[in-house]
Amino acid sequence: MPNPKGTPENLEPGQRKGQEPLTANLSFRVSELMKEAVKAKDDPPEFCRQAIQKALDDGV
Repeated sequence: MPNPKGTPENLEPGQRKGQEPLTANLSFRVSELMKEAVKAKDDPPEFCRQAIQKALDDGV
């Protein structure tokens, strides 16, 4: 019977090919309305990463 907790490899954060590893966390406050709008996206973490990267690229 397989281990229900998985293997140690399954516990490590995933890496995307061709990108830097996503190992750091960032936390900030938002309004409840903004939180709900972001959570409604298909992939909220990726949506936030792309929005932050776009703002950084635009020099905002």
